[in-house]
Amino acid sequence: MLKQKKALVIGIMSDRSIAYGIANAMHTHGAELGLSYLERFTDRVNKLAEPWKPWLSHSCDVAKDSDIINLAEAVKEKVGKIDVLVHSIAFAPRDHLEGGLLDNMTREGFLTAHEISTYSLAALTKAFLPIINDHGSICTMTYLGSQRAVPNYNVMGLAKASLESAVRYLAMDCGKHNIRVNAISAGPIRTPSAAGVKDMRSLQSTVAQASAIKQPVTIDEVGNACAFLCSPLASGITGETIYVDNGFNMSIGSHAE
Repeated sequence: MLKQKKALVIGIMSDRSIAYGIANAMHTHGAELGLSYLERFTDRVNKLAEPWKPWLSHSCDVAKDSDIINLAEAVKEKVGKIDVLVHSIAFAPRDHLEGGLLDNMTREGFLTAHEISTYSLAALTKAFLPIINDHGSICTMTYLGSQRAVPNYNVMGLAKASLESAVRYLAMDCGKHNIRVNAISAGPIRTPSAAGVKDMRSLQSTVAQASAIKQPVTIDEVGNACAFLCSPLASGITGETIYVDNGFNMSIGSHAE
């Protein structure tokens, strides 16, 4: 499905990261992997990535324009062009992810959530567009909190709503270059990043019980969906948010959130 395709996956923190599930699925389906992550995770990611034999392992802080430019230049130097760019990045201050939206909201926290979770997709797309092959694909990760008021998700829900809108606008821009842009809305998963949301374990259990398929979603399921969405099999899909949540988004129980 992705044989000989070069994919850059950004955002791995551990083997519980959605980005890890995506990278592993893409490797299984034949992709050649490049990886990027925050510098403090370098040793951990390099150890996890040994079975994949990545063509690039490069740190990047998306809050720094210079890091984004350096990452694009490193990719260009290594392989020239890529076929797939995966953006699996999100962040908000921990105190913004508990209670109500207004309880701990600050201008700085609000802007940080949008800068890291949303602006970074547009910035990376702009930097990488010249080195993504014709019929390439870009994919990002979102969550139902963009569409519904989920307890404790707060400012991250606002940032994800902005991210999904950005996907549509970027799909229009990138479509001129035969490049597709999509998002996957995964059910709640206890990743290192999501662990910052208060009562995440309870939310995961509640969602599983209310879903059509009554079990939590896994990073492997999200990874397989992303591999498909970035493959030629999904060549007619762009500007979309694809739900991988065992049917929770369409279930009656989801309205209780």
